[in-house]
Amino acid sequence: MKTKHYCLIGLLFFLTSYIFFSKLLPSFSESIDFAHWFNLIGACFLLSFNEVFPKTRISKMASVLTTFGVIAHIGLCTIDFIMSSYGNNEIAKEALSHQITISPFIFYPFIAVGPSLLFVGLVFHAFTFIKTETVKSLMVIMGSVVVGFSFFALKNGILMLVSCTVFTLGLVLLLYRKNN
Repeated sequence: MKTKHYCLIGLLFFLTSYIFFSKLLPSFSESIDFAHWFNLIGACFLLSFNEVFPKTRISKMASVLTTFGVIAHIGLCTIDFIMSSYGNNEIAKEALSHQITISPFIFYPFIAVGPSLLFVGLVFHAFTFIKTETVKSLMVIMGSVVVGFSFFALKNGILMLVSCTVFTLGLVLLLYRKNN
């Protein structure tokens, strides 16, 4: 299997997680957090993007940011798995949430800033092609911005899914650009 295939698998899992996050699909099971499992697996496969694009100064920084973003996604998903293990115990969930919020060494790298680094890293990879593949690069850049805005500011799952789809499609098109 080629590295490109790993990238595609990662994008498929990552986009599927956003379908679950958008709440378009009903929850299949209360005992398994499919959204975070798909997100975790997808993020890990997205590390493959560090290998498929040409090596430039920008892409080296992009690789570091992408790697930190994947690590942060692993931490975020772990926290969310623990949170979902409490089931309907809202008191326990609130206590854990409060503890995470007051712990800057957990909150910032795994909740507030860290997971966004995956998007930032992939945007930097896409930015490498801004002159030659402008539309595709802009799809990745704008898609990632709208994912964050729709999640944090608007709390709109449908817009988040649509923007993640644009982001993903841009990466797929860059992955299979003609001069590859």
